[in-house]
This record gives sequence, C-alpha cells and structure tokens, in this order.
Amino acid sequence: MSFSVISDPVFWVVAVPAVLMMGLAKSGFGAGFGALATPLMALALPVPQAAAIMLPLLAVMDAFGLAALWREADRALLKLLLPAGLLGTLLGTLSFGLMPAHAVAGIVGALTLLFLAQRLFFPPHADAPAPPRWLGFGLGIAAGYTSFVAHAGSPPVMAYVLPLRLQPMIFTGTMAVFFAAVNASKWIPYAWLGLIDARNLATSLLLMPLAPVGVLIGVRLARRMRPTLFYRLVSIGMFLTGAKLLWDGLRG
Repeated sequence: MSFSVISDPVFWVVAVPAVLMMGLAKSGFGAGFGALATPLMALALPVPQAAAIMLPLLAVMDAFGLAALWREADRALLKLLLPAGLLGTLLGTLSFGLMPAHAVAGIVGALTLLFLAQRLFFPPHADAPAPPRWLGFGLGIAAGYTSFVAHAGSPPVMAYVLPLRLQPMIFTGTMAVFFAAVNASKWIPYAWLGLIDARNLATSLLLMPLAPVGVLIGVRLARRMRPTLFYRLVSIGMFLTGAKLLWDGLRG
C-alpha cells in the first residue's frame, strides 16, 4: 500500500489557507467562511477527493472546538437540529453520485445569497417571532446533506439560527456540537464509498498540524468580539461563500 502524498504544488497553495479558514470557522470567529474551504481546495482536486482529505482535519478541529465550546451550546436547539443533520448525511450517502457536486454547490450558493438579500432588504425587527421549528428541521436536513457532499453545511443551518439572535458564544458552541456530530457520521459512509484511501489520509496527516491553529486563534478572538461585529463577519462570510458556491455551480 502506497502512502505517497499529493505532490501538485497548486494543491498545497490552496490547501493551507483552506485548512486555516475552516479552523477559524470552527471557532465561530470566521463562521460562514468554512464552507469556502472545500471549494477552494477543489480548485486543484475533484470535490469528493477534497472532501475526503478535509474529513480527518475536521475531526481534529471538532475535538478542539468541543473542548473549548461544549458548555456554550444551546441543548434545546440541538435536539431539533441534530436528528435533521444526521438524516441529511444519510440522504447524502444514499444519493451519492446522483447529483453532481457542482450542482449542489450552485443551489446552496443561490439560496444563501437569497437569504442574505432578504435580510438586507427586509431586516428583521427586534420583536420578530423566531422562525418555525419545521423550517429548522428542514434546513438541518439540508445542512447535513450539503455537509456530506462538500462540507458546505453552514449556510443552510445558519439561515435558521441567525434570526434566533443567540449570543455569539452560544451560537458558536451550538454550531460546534452540531457539525462535530455531523462530521463524525460521515466516516463510515465515506469509507464505504471508497473516498478514504491511503494517499488522501497521508495528505491529511501532512496538513494536520494546521488543523488546531485556526480554531485556537478564532476562539480567542470570538470571546472578545462585540455581537454586532461578530454577526457582521458571519454575514460577510456567508456572502463570500454563497457567491463562490454559485460560481462553482454555474461553471460546472
């Protein structure tokens, strides 16, 4: 069995910032930017291979994120979102290959931009009611599915969670627990689909030292950030993510 790593220099140029970007997203400081990581890495690799390389790195990031943020999570919200997210990964497994990854990316990107446009032109009032739970369950399924396909699950679930106006660290902790569970559920399906092989794992191991860096930096910054600035950065990250995913979908 060969344990050679990917040698294409273009891959390493995009992989290093992609891993750091995902780490920042895991901390909550760069929430919204994480969905850019796999599309960025996919500039040099097919999307399924990029997702497979990212999965072990996500496991390390999730461990650091959970250690720092476990107590901050909203348990009631997780009871709604977690079953939906796991159902989404199951649907992703059963339908793998039926819809091209770029088509999924394009749909997620378009919906993300529509959500942001709606919030920009019709901003919610302070006393606006919380979105209905059935919407949260549906978007949780979408998050699990798009996370399985391209680790791009944050835009759908944030479309439900952002209007809840949680405190930044509660938002961050809830997202950390949700995606740790979703990412853990991908291992067996990815192996079953043949996405985890020796070359991809060796490449992941070489990138592994970068995995906790973005998380640890981001957690420190998120704890010191004003809520207004925090959510402004989340919206910027969602916009960039939506634009990039839509571009990937249109480009094919």
